[in-house]
Amino acid sequence: MTKDEAVKRFEDYILVERNYSLLTVRAYLHDIETFDHFLTSEKLGSLLHLEKKNIARFYLAYLSSQKHAKRTIARKISSLRSFYKFLQKEKIVDNNVFSELETPKLERPLPRFLYYQEIELLFQSIDKATILGKRDYALLELLYGSGLRVSELCGIDMNDIDHDAQMVKVFGKGSKERLVPINGRTVEALDHFIIHGRPDLLSKSKDFGCKKVFLNHHGTPLTPRGVRVVLNNIMNKTSENMKIHPHMFRHTFATHLLDRGADLRSVQELLGHAHLSSTQIYTHVSKEQLRKAYMENHPRAKKKEGK
Repeated sequence: MTKDEAVKRFEDYILVERNYSLLTVRAYLHDIETFDHFLTSEKLGSLLHLEKKNIARFYLAYLSSQKHAKRTIARKISSLRSFYKFLQKEKIVDNNVFSELETPKLERPLPRFLYYQEIELLFQSIDKATILGKRDYALLELLYGSGLRVSELCGIDMNDIDHDAQMVKVFGKGSKERLVPINGRTVEALDHFIIHGRPDLLSKSKDFGCKKVFLNHHGTPLTPRGVRVVLNNIMNKTSENMKIHPHMFRHTFATHLLDRGADLRSVQELLGHAHLSSTQIYTHVSKEQLRKAYMENHPRAKKKEGK
């Protein structure tokens, strides 16, 4: 088997079986191609025939010498680790030379979230008397009330909402289906938009059979980019000077739940995280909030900070 055939098999695997996005697939292939060029220029063999036992550490040192950021280096090594893991599984190579390599530890930034007062300001800035206002209010209620990813929100069809059971069916990463609860205020906002706003938007489109819940001003399905525009427009109507993005509401949803006593496993299920470690970042946010509240309100803490 040639190296090109091996790379193509890996591409098909992550694209079809793992259902990675095209952007992610391109990143993987670019990292593999970069490593292949390195092997050629240094005369260290080829992708399928490495001629140096400690090639992984050698490549890591090379990447560091090129002044790449730690996150970039970690991603490149992760791509190659996955590639060679696949090749080993398919018995194309004997071992995964990147399996034991430790990458630089990354400082994981705490996710930015909104305070409850900021959320309320956003809701108050929406004119619910207009068609788009009805849509925007329902959209904001669903983002904050259920912690959906923006792609999940845009993918919701009319029959995905169970108004009586107060549940919505969404398709997360890897097309994994899950049921997410929606609260009474969200159901009310959705019902109001679907009955009194959505038909007017749909009438502007040629596709009267469109099943997507959220539509743009042309009556066609709202895209993730469109959601960002909607949120920016809402933000501009407030007097606050801050930047918001759709994923911030997911961060806010998780943080507010944990702050009010929700257990970590439940939040993991609600968010659709495959691993608990992905959810644990929000416990750090909550601890920071706890510390901030203490430092700002305890007399001793305030006195110490004033010195």
